[in-house]
Amino acid sequence: MSALFPVIAEHSRYVQRVRRRYAAELGRLPAGLPHSAVIAALIDDLVADRPLASALRVARHLVLERLAVLDVEQAAPVEDITLAMTHLAEVTLDRALVAARAELDAIHGAPRTAEGGDIAFWVIGMGKLGARELNVSSDIDLIYVYEDDGETHGPRPVSAHEYFSSVAKKLYALIGDVTDDGQVFRVDLALRPNGKSGPPVVSLGMLEEYFLVQGREWERFAWLKSRVVAPLTGLGAPTDPRTLALRDLVTPFVYRRYLDYGVFEGLRQLHGKIRSEAKARAAGRPERANDVKLSRGGIREIEFIVQLLQVVRGGQFPEIRTRSTVKALGRVAERGLMKPETAAKLVDAYVFLRRVEHRIQFLDDQQTHCLPQADADLAWIAASLGMQCTREACELFEKLGEVRELVATEFDALLHGAPQSGGCTGGQCGGPKPTVDGEDFLQRLPEALAVAVRALAETPRVQGLREESRQRLAKLFYRAAQAVEADECSLDAAVRFVDWVEPLLRRESYLAMLVERPAVQARLLRLLGLARWPMRYLMQHPGVIDELADPLLLTARFDRDAFLADLRDREQGWARSGEADEEALLDTLRRAHHAEVFRTLVRDVEGRITVEQVADDLSLLADAVLQIAISWAWARFKPAHREQPRVAVIAYGKLGGKELGYGGDLDVVFVFDDDDENASEIYGAFVRRLISWLTLRTAAGELFDIDTALRPNGNSGLLVTSLAHFEAYQTGRGSNTAWTWEHQAITRARFCAGPADLAPRCEAVRRQVLTAPRDVDALKREVQAMREKVRAAKPVRAGLFDVKHSEGGMMDAEFAVQLLVLAHSAAHPELQDDLGNIALLRMAETAGLLPAGVGVAASDAYRELRRVQHRARLDEQSTALDAEAAAPLADHRAAVKALWLAVFG
Repeated sequence: MSALFPVIAEHSRYVQRVRRRYAAELGRLPAGLPHSAVIAALIDDLVADRPLASALRVARHLVLERLAVLDVEQAAPVEDITLAMTHLAEVTLDRALVAARAELDAIHGAPRTAEGGDIAFWVIGMGKLGARELNVSSDIDLIYVYEDDGETHGPRPVSAHEYFSSVAKKLYALIGDVTDDGQVFRVDLALRPNGKSGPPVVSLGMLEEYFLVQGREWERFAWLKSRVVAPLTGLGAPTDPRTLALRDLVTPFVYRRYLDYGVFEGLRQLHGKIRSEAKARAAGRPERANDVKLSRGGIREIEFIVQLLQVVRGGQFPEIRTRSTVKALGRVAERGLMKPETAAKLVDAYVFLRRVEHRIQFLDDQQTHCLPQADADLAWIAASLGMQCTREACELFEKLGEVRELVATEFDALLHGAPQSGGCTGGQCGGPKPTVDGEDFLQRLPEALAVAVRALAETPRVQGLREESRQRLAKLFYRAAQAVEADECSLDAAVRFVDWVEPLLRRESYLAMLVERPAVQARLLRLLGLARWPMRYLMQHPGVIDELADPLLLTARFDRDAFLADLRDREQGWARSGEADEEALLDTLRRAHHAEVFRTLVRDVEGRITVEQVADDLSLLADAVLQIAISWAWARFKPAHREQPRVAVIAYGKLGGKELGYGGDLDVVFVFDDDDENASEIYGAFVRRLISWLTLRTAAGELFDIDTALRPNGNSGLLVTSLAHFEAYQTGRGSNTAWTWEHQAITRARFCAGPADLAPRCEAVRRQVLTAPRDVDALKREVQAMREKVRAAKPVRAGLFDVKHSEGGMMDAEFAVQLLVLAHSAAHPELQDDLGNIALLRMAETAGLLPAGVGVAASDAYRELRRVQHRARLDEQSTALDAEAAAPLADHRAAVKALWLAVFG
């Protein structure tokens, strides 16, 4: 370490004072980092020969002196120092609370409810105390809450409110009063409901009403770090069941169950106020310019970055909830809300600034965050951090400047970058902001867009909006007009955007999100111009809009393992917050599915992936949803008799062939393999529960329609059957056997969810079916008869060509493949693999089962027909084409007809 003098804690005037005054007591604190038990034992030792108030204060001095040595001389990690300080606050508050209540109980008796029950009392730590990040000379932000109204029944009865108000006063005397031994902590109650004008203690009911009626946006950031810090044991302790009621009250106030971009403006105003106050304090006082907490790029801005991301997203993504700033940075990076390298830099910046803050405070035990002016003090701080600082050059200032610039840049990009983009709304740079129904504003829009906006603005819903929301609408529509003018989107897309916004007016947070994220709006406008169906999907699931902000949106593909890992993290997050109920998990599953479908949809419409890749990704997504639904539903299934269920899902149809489309039904069969004597009843009840999980419409929307008609004996059969019975039914053992059309269906069947060891057994049953000996001529007649039956059920109007149902369409190709697989799998094992119609047609030609060129031409035709069908559905057009539209498909239609002729003769 390069330094001008040895780096020792004794440079601190505070350390010098402690060592002079409490030399005899210093040996009472055992060596090492003080933790709760050590601090409690120290207080017990001290209180034997002095009053509690003095013992608490002396204990603080001894702990701080130790922390100064560990920090300055032994480079203890910041988290060790802050945790020790947190333990000091918790233990001293707990001891003071016990003493205060004992004294008051002797006078008034303990408070009771009208029914005679005990009343819990909580000391809630806010800010760095709540986050277990307390600095060495910090005040402590507290809020006092009691459980219920009532009164005491002692010699001098008083109301519960009066009793707990007296507790608060005695707590302050024991902790905050300045005596000959100093004080334990400066106590700040300004964060309580109604601030300094509010009562010092509030009941749980009063707190709930305040949150509902008066709670302000900035208070949500404060309550994010809230935590019960006393009592440590007994009634009201953090582990007491009654404390859960308090947590259940705070959590929905902090975290809303939607993407909450409306908080940006509230935090922007709070931050502006803090910066203004910091500038005012520094005016004429240059020494205050280097405030490592409140100045530009300081500790507070790192905390704001983290808290903003948590409050905006934490309602839906509980895995990012944590009070710790460092942990939160890691979690938002894991969630993809921040680049990992940015999060790592901010962690380093935070740790550096906290270390500097501690050195500043160790000097004189003052609650200050400004670098000292004395050269010796600056040199000591720099040396303790491995730097030099002289009048000529100061590495500390250089490092501090770099760190603060990094933080300020990231903070401004998050909080201030978005609203300033796009120029002046409506062409006005001064004066009142235009609203969506202002004539001056409407006249600045293209005519067609102005017509649509005026029609929307005149509706009662828009007329009833707050002025701020009407201004937001104006800003969004003006941006759309600018995008049209810059040829970044079509006028049609801008008009569709107006139609799309109308249903969202019930949830103004989405408007706030678009205002804050102009890049998201720009991508949205482009998407709305490419096809019609994305608009419908966005109307149904507006929460997915935020996915447009993901920089990997167009380049990535669905990742099953990552998807499952994210959902498991989210479940653990709900569990940590005590909210892992069925409703939360049902909504979580739906939102995650909607987001992934939308990601695939955007890549699809933008032409980044093929139709086959779309189907692959949607099918893999459905598999993953089924897998996680089984796990979550079983964990909450009371008759569950084992840790993991022995139930498998066999996919048929589009899902089985990995050709699933948007909004497609899932054709599935459920089988179990469990020798429990009640297995049939248990799994029957579970599958009904699972289907409910998958089909129920919740506030977050719906997942799938489930079709189980392909199970043994169809709709008259059991909802779930044993794997052994399924095998017997499909392979023709016994009197109850499958029909040919069921064997046609099983050509596209596959294991898609359940215990991995059941997959090969399910596949073995399928291969037994495919390789069974058959009369090929009889098989052809049955398959043709089924094709005619389906054709009759889906008639196509004369003169039109339906790419799926008409002669020469997709279904003819699919039936031909089914015949080839059932008739020839025994002799040609390669046909047994569930590879999809395109691959199987080519393999059949290679195997000599089709004339040269027929299989390849038919596979190309099938691919093109799928593409045409897919594009028509994306743009909400009919797949039944007139002669002109069908003309380009003539060769493909002929290729499918040639296939049919080759297979069926």
